Parts: sequence; C-alpha cells; structure tokens
Amino acid sequence: MRKSLLALLLGLTLAAPAAAQERSLIVAATTSVEDSGLFAALLPKFKARTGIDVRVVSRASTEALLAAEHGTVDVVIVNDPGVLDRFVAAGDGTRRHNMMFNDFIIVGPESDPAHVRGLADGALALRKIALDRQPFLSRGDNSGTHLAELRLWRVAGVNPKTRSGNWYRESGLGMGLTLTMATRLKAYTLTDRATWLAAPERAGMEIIVAHDPKLFNPYEIIMVNPAKHPHVNVAAAGAFIDWIMSAEGQNAIASYRIDGERAFYPAVQGQN
Repeated sequence: MRKSLLALLLGLTLAAPAAAQERSLIVAATTSVEDSGLFAALLPKFKARTGIDVRVVSRASTEALLAAEHGTVDVVIVNDPGVLDRFVAAGDGTRRHNMMFNDFIIVGPESDPAHVRGLADGALALRKIALDRQPFLSRGDNSGTHLAELRLWRVAGVNPKTRSGNWYRESGLGMGLTLTMATRLKAYTLTDRATWLAAPERAGMEIIVAHDPKLFNPYEIIMVNPAKHPHVNVAAAGAFIDWIMSAEGQNAIASYRIDGERAFYPAVQGQN
C-alpha cells in the first residue's frame, strides 16, 4: 500500500511539470517587438485567454529564423519578407500571416547638420548624410531594420562602407541599444517608429525623415514547421497564432500606445 502511494505521488510530481511544459511556448521575435513594450502588453492578455505561458527570445530577424531552422523555438515574428520567403521555401515554416505593420524613420540630432529634415525620400536623405559625412549609426546585425537600411543605401547609390571617413559606424546591437548609442554620438540612424517611441534616452534627438513609402515596415508571424521539427509545440503555437490574428489579438495590437501614440497597426482590415 505504502509503495503504491509513493508511486502515485511520484507520478503526479512528474506529470505536473510535463503538463506545464506542454502548455509553454517559445517565440523568437525581432528586437523591436520586445524593445517597444508590445509583448509586455500582449502576453498577459493571451495567457488570460488560454492559460499558456510564453517565453520570448528577442533576436534580429535573421538570428530568430536561424533559431527556428534549428528547431529551438515554436513561433517566429520577423520584419523582413525576403528572408522569410527563403525560410518558407526551405520548408522550415508554416501558417504564415501578416500580423501588423508600422514604418521606419530616420532620426538624428535636433541641429540636423546634414539639412535633411522634412524630406519624404529616405534614400535622398541618406545620400546627403553620406555626402556631408555626418555621423550615421547602423545596427549592422542583419536584422530586418539593417536590411531595410541597406536597401535604402542601394537606392541612394551609395556604399557607405567604401566611402572615405569614419562617419559610418555599426553597433552590432539591437534597436533599443543602437538608439541609445546614436543619441550619445549625436548620429543619424534608421529605426522603427515603435522602438523610437519607447526609447528611454533620446534627448537632443528627433524624427528627421518619415512617411516615405519605401520605409513601410511589415511584421509577419509563422509557426516552425512540425513536419521538420516534430517537437514543436503545435497546440500552443497554433493557439498563439489564432489569438494574434483574431479580432481580440488585432485589437490589442491596435490599442497599444506609447505616450499616447500608436506604435503598430493591425494587418487585418476592419480592426481598430
């Protein structure tokens, strides 16, 4: 009798963590989603609805997808469609959805030494910054933001790494820390609007260039393909994607504000 009771208690002890593990979810997301504070607003609502715990791995888009390729995460949120196209073509992802969007902006010192304030053409602004050799700080980390910056330099017809001088620098850091460094260096940089709004240190900096259609910034969500990685938590990943794309999830994205300003727009039309 005593042995049977001990066995029963041991079984219950082992089952509880296993059940908790089944209900957990690992999401790799581009740093702007974390740095902007969006996850802190969304995840408690998701858990209240489903009871599922979410662990966030904040990485540049290419690093987030690399983790997914290795099968160490269940869901990925990134903001580079081209990189995600290759990820899907390789059979690594399924259930791909447009989740939300915002825009990239060029920020810089209030004095605007390159005289680009108010331009609606980001490539022209970068060209003028390069011609004047004004300090510009790039993330330099193959993130969605960095790749968008490189595309803008190509449109501008400038290779900043080969242009003489030390005006162009790379931080190798996430967006939040890059903004902090740019503020201290009084340098221009390209950032997503949400991380800019949430930046704790931006004294003496302001938005210099915005509203260029080329600076559109879409975010997509995708499940790691369980056919390739059988240990993916399909139930939890599916529940998360379903909730994010539902009216409740899209409205939660739409209602998120930073100092009264909207940080992201839901991808599903008809939501607030």
